[in-house]
Amino acid sequence: MSDKELIWNETERKELYKTPVFTVTERTSIGPDGQTGKFIVNECRDWGIVIPVIKDQFLMVKQWRHGEKKLSLEFPGGVIEKDELPEDGARRELLEETGASAGKLTFLGKINPNPALFCNHVYIYCAEDLALKGEQHLDEDEFVQYLKIEKKEVFAKIGTPDYPHALMASAVALYRAHYNE
Repeated sequence: MSDKELIWNETERKELYKTPVFTVTERTSIGPDGQTGKFIVNECRDWGIVIPVIKDQFLMVKQWRHGEKKLSLEFPGGVIEKDELPEDGARRELLEETGASAGKLTFLGKINPNPALFCNHVYIYCAEDLALKGEQHLDEDEFVQYLKIEKKEVFAKIGTPDYPHALMASAVALYRAHYNE
């Protein structure tokens, strides 16, 4: 079967529900065999994740995650603002959540958080040569603690209850592939 025989063509998009974070849409598409199907797609802004490195440690954040109903250890990151370049969004999120700025920012990859349900992308960067100012600039509903954690601990514990975030696992995989660690 060729790739052309797998492609669906969208014929209609209907907004079902809009929130400050995402919009739920229903997409009507025609499949390769002519059948029509309806699919739910969440529309969000793109996100950025930054992996800040300090020698053998990562600078990470701990925050409450409402979906998981527990604390989560993660790399700094968040929504890329409208008309903001992904790299600029990554730098901003790093500064806001940790008070650190990066002398060097390396692009590691662009992924879709779940192509079956989302149409946005996540841009992942490594931040090095950090200037640690320590002053956070959090949103009013953000409560974030930053801390240094040994790389080997993160590598060993990713995917455990302390590190449940799947996008962090993807970020670690891209980091390890890029730096051969």
